[in-house]
Amino acid sequence: MLDLITEENTAIILFFVGVYGLVARRNMMKSIMSLAIMQAAIILFFLSINAASYPPIGESATLSASDPLPQALMITAVVIGMSIIGVSLIMFNTTYNVFKSTNWNKVKHMKEQNDD
Repeated sequence: MLDLITEENTAIILFFVGVYGLVARRNMMKSIMSLAIMQAAIILFFLSINAASYPPIGESATLSASDPLPQALMITAVVIGMSIIGVSLIMFNTTYNVFKSTNWNKVKHMKEQNDD
């Protein structure tokens, strides 16, 4: 039973929780939070895959270190993800101030009425 509770499985479950939040909820803020959950799950998945120790560059058998490339890529993914969340929150704030609603469907309906 404890073999099923791994970092990879936790990341996969978190990712699908985020997918469910995107598909099932019409609230903009919940959609942005779902995107953040999915981003965290992807980063957790890639870092947990690299959790095994690999020998560093060179022939030193006494030292054991992880490969730094996936870690550097995940730091970059965190920065890009936070930028996307920040821009999404700014867009949410602007949309809420214009349409006074946080529901995707209501905003779409109001926009269609304004275009006519």
